[in-house]
Amino acid sequence: MSTQPSLTAGRQFLSLHLLETVAAVLPVRDENGAPKAIVYGGVERHMITSQARRRAERVHARNRANAGVGPLKGHTMGIRTREWALTTARVLENDHGWDYETALRTARAVLEALNLKFGDPTKKTVANLTKVLVFAPADAGTRIAGHIAAEAESVTRWTEEFVAAQQAEAEKQKKGKKGKKPAEDEEESADDASESAAAKKVPLPKATRTAVLTALAPRDAIDIALYGRFLAEIADSPNVDGAVQSSHAFTVHEAEQVDDFFAAADDAKLDRKANLNAMDFLDGADDAGAGMTGYQSLISGTFYRHAVLDRARLRRNLRSAGMTEADAETAAVAAEEEFVTAFVDAFPEAKRNSTASTGTLPGLVLAFDGDRPFNYAGAFQRPIDELTDGPAGTASVRRLLEHHRFVTQRRTDIQPGNVLAYDLDVHAVLQDLKAEKKLDAQEVETIKELTS
Repeated sequence: MSTQPSLTAGRQFLSLHLLETVAAVLPVRDENGAPKAIVYGGVERHMITSQARRRAERVHARNRANAGVGPLKGHTMGIRTREWALTTARVLENDHGWDYETALRTARAVLEALNLKFGDPTKKTVANLTKVLVFAPADAGTRIAGHIAAEAESVTRWTEEFVAAQQAEAEKQKKGKKGKKPAEDEEESADDASESAAAKKVPLPKATRTAVLTALAPRDAIDIALYGRFLAEIADSPNVDGAVQSSHAFTVHEAEQVDDFFAAADDAKLDRKANLNAMDFLDGADDAGAGMTGYQSLISGTFYRHAVLDRARLRRNLRSAGMTEADAETAAVAAEEEFVTAFVDAFPEAKRNSTASTGTLPGLVLAFDGDRPFNYAGAFQRPIDELTDGPAGTASVRRLLEHHRFVTQRRTDIQPGNVLAYDLDVHAVLQDLKAEKKLDAQEVETIKELTS
């Protein structure tokens, strides 16, 4: 058996670099609703976090696969949520005829016994949500419910004992702190302690524990193999070191934030005002002015972003999930194609309706293979000055490709790769670079050709 995964698509690392220009958008913001920013090269730049980009790409790929579109159609995908107890309970109710409250109580107990903590039981909105997001295959709730239904008698009996032990531990905690008003975080710690103590006194039956761990395991979920997951709460549930590395996107030039004042109309007030006659002007005074006013922050600029796919790790992750070498190779090739598509097409959806930001196409995409990752953020440490360098969209293309050519001339562990343009001015820059014999990368016309 081969110990080194085969890499039919090229060298171990696929590096992707992208330049995109946006106007008056707000794809990500901080806790105060302001755009995120970094200082780089001595000036402030707008920033779109890698977390926002990765989620947009992951969801884009998952939605296409679930819709039967693209190379990953028919493959299992994952869901990251706090609602696994609710999901399991709904399946028990709808598919197995359980009473919903009983189903929810059982599902929550089973997950608590694995050391997953839940929200404050006195707060209805979070009581049955885990405190952490759990990234697991989409069918995990169905699998857990199936096992609970098949072992209904033993699991129900265990649940009664477990809940009783929880209640006893909770009472014990309260008596130990009688007369002292605990802080909110101390109350949560006490709840966690009672759950842990109950799990030790009334452990989950081995067969059920194995079934639930198997359901929550990464298995053949392609997006978990790509983006990884970390679940510290369950010691014997495998974590996955993702095959994709993503950088924060930042503007290639100095950027400024715009606070846009808006006034929202009240339709009912305007309708009354439109129907007033000349004698009703005093009543109409009450309907003067906007229905609501405020400010929203908006950003514009040309962003550089970068991502890397580790082909060897992707194949190892798929093999570790139980795939044969042949199946892992087939899935890896499909996953790479979809990953590149999502990198190019996906965009964070914040303010999508008021800014139409998700329609953004990149000006340029550069893709190449290497024996290690290559991040070209350093090419833009000196910010582009549009007064001297010209428009940032085209100036950044020339700088990026000249930087790439400079690097490839000095290293043997990198290939020239391919470029794809979606902008006429960028296409003209590529033609100029070809004429100047400064473009080693091959210009292509489709996303699929980027990695051909």
